[in-house]
Amino acid sequence: MADVTTDSTRRLVSKKQTLDDAYAAPANFLEIDVVNPITHGVGNKRYTDYEVRMRIVVPPLPGKALKRQLPFRGDDGIYEEEFIEDRRKGLEVFINKIAGHPLAQNEKCLHMFIQEPVIDKNYVPGKIRNT
Repeated sequence: MADVTTDSTRRLVSKKQTLDDAYAAPANFLEIDVVNPITHGVGNKRYTDYEVRMRIVVPPLPGKALKRQLPFRGDDGIYEEEFIEDRRKGLEVFINKIAGHPLAQNEKCLHMFIQEPVIDKNYVPGKIRNT
């Protein structure tokens, strides 16, 4: 019987990572490090313990333009319409990245920050349930 590989069972073709890929902005904001491997046991009865560290990388906020806040400038500084619009677009990109992250999108605090006109000072951390 011939060994026939179908599309559903064929291995994925992986792309070799370049230095540009390795040092580019992350595709998602969850970093997982597996460190401190410790092997136990004898012969065929061996296993390894690992320490797994996870962290969420938050994208940077757009700049606040500190130089624009200095006195005695010949322009409107932080009140220039072009600067305000660029900052608004940057903040919108930032909020969309955070709100689109699978680990953050169901957090109660994010929904409260985006949707509520007044922040509840008695807030209790939790998740939003999808109904």
